[in-house]
Amino acid sequence: MDLDDLLVPLRATCASMPPLVAMQLELRHFDGQRLYVYAPLAANVNDKGSAFGGSLSALMTIAGWALATLKLQQAGLAADVYVATSSVRYRAPLLDDLHAQAWLEPDADWADFIDTFGRLGKARVPLLAQVLLPEGGVAAELSGRYVALAKG
Repeated sequence: MDLDDLLVPLRATCASMPPLVAMQLELRHFDGQRLYVYAPLAANVNDKGSAFGGSLSALMTIAGWALATLKLQQAGLAADVYVATSSVRYRAPLLDDLHAQAWLEPDADWADFIDTFGRLGKARVPLLAQVLLPEGGVAAELSGRYVALAKG
């Protein structure tokens, strides 16, 4: 199975959430370690013509949620994933479309997350996300902790 095939059910979930539909959020690509997410500036613009801060935060939060969900799905595990805590830093105005990516915090381990969830039916995972500037650099960054709980 192609890794991007894992995005199909998650795309359907996102399409059922009115705020994400309004943002025109797209789950673009999953490479097994990073998830890439997109939203057009036109649907996420503020009064200054730059990306709305709430949209930047939402895009990164959803990228982390989707990444944790994908990693559990890859392991054959069904879970409800929630953001437990997050910290966002806005570094520069973004005057272009929103391109975000999320990945596992370097000191964490996917195998530990999956193993803990398998044993306990719950687990936490620290994730990082960024919205990139088109010329390089970072518009916004998020550090978050996500929790997965067994369904049922």
